Amino acid sequence: MTDTSHESVPSRQRKRFPDISSRAYEHPADRSALVALRKLSGFDTVFKALSGLLPERSLRLLFLSDSVRVSDAQFAHLNDMLRDACYILDLKKVPPMYVNQDPQPGAMCIGLDEPIIVVTTGLVELLDEEEMRAVVGHEVGHALSGHAVYRTILLFLTNLALKVAWIPLGNVAIMAIVTALREWFRKSELSADRAGLLVGQDLRASMRGLMKIAGGNHLHEMNVDAFLAQADEYEKGGDLRDSVLKILNVLPRTHPFTTVRAAELKKWSETRDFQRILDGHYPKRDEDKDTSVTDSLRESAAHYADTVRTSKDPLMKLVGDIAGGAGDLGGKLRDKFTGGSGGSGGSGGGAAAGKGDTPAPGATGAKGGGSEGTWRRADPEEDPESGS
Repeated sequence: MTDTSHESVPSRQRKRFPDISSRAYEHPADRSALVALRKLSGFDTVFKALSGLLPERSLRLLFLSDSVRVSDAQFAHLNDMLRDACYILDLKKVPPMYVNQDPQPGAMCIGLDEPIIVVTTGLVELLDEEEMRAVVGHEVGHALSGHAVYRTILLFLTNLALKVAWIPLGNVAIMAIVTALREWFRKSELSADRAGLLVGQDLRASMRGLMKIAGGNHLHEMNVDAFLAQADEYEKGGDLRDSVLKILNVLPRTHPFTTVRAAELKKWSETRDFQRILDGHYPKRDEDKDTSVTDSLRESAAHYADTVRTSKDPLMKLVGDIAGGAGDLGGKLRDKFTGGSGGSGGSGGGAAAGKGDTPAPGATGAKGGGSEGTWRRADPEEDPESGS
């Protein structure tokens, strides 16, 4: 039986983006965090000082000694994709890339001084050439955005929290930082998904890859429209209790849920911003130093406000209604949880809530600690060592 997982596909011209700034594709919340960190005087020095404590050197030696380094002689097709992705996004130095034996599909980009990309055999065997191209572009996007530094910090802090967990209150502060980094990192994954689309320039391949991450190599059993419908059902389904459970489910994860990622990527691909990038109009790297932290934070705040306003999630709709002065909080909470009108006062609140609904297009995002590869299932219990 012939292996067709990496069959040649007809060559096609892909657009290149010389001197593109990562700000062009970064999610607003991800971008505001990065702009603030880059503007922070002495930030790089502090993290370089931490390099002696971080496991970066150990990780590099581990991958060098116990994984296969991608090159012209090994996994040549991946090496071609890597160089192509760096060429398209104009990343001057091609990061080293390794294939690690692991049946779990995964990828990551880590490192302080120099990013390194790691993909698992499970991922290589699962995806076809165009799907894998989007993944490699995703990881190169992490490298261009500087996510690798923060991902490495997140790995270190997660390990540290586990080691001091026996000390009373010893890991409380650390876990607070880890939780914040995870929230940022989930948004950074949305940014990297966009970078993968800019590299692959094939939305269908990006969608197929995400479906395979969720459901395995059974594309004949899956449908993109039905998969995206799951994301819509997830967002708007249930009541306030479900909204709270969604928050609790996502807190320990470094990645957004796969259906949500697919919906967010498709939504971005339909925006004017995406089309402008393809047309050659995008922020340039030499303009990064002039980026305003205030403007970036304002854009991030506007994004979150729009997300609340347009969200179909019951809790977000309630928050939007309250922010718009749509009625009595107690009555709304009672009605949402009980499904009843709550008497005359409750019915008034219900009517006001209905008026407050203003459907419109929206999006979600954020960024943080480092750059575990984007392409993995968001498992409830993450292995901080593997990052895949």
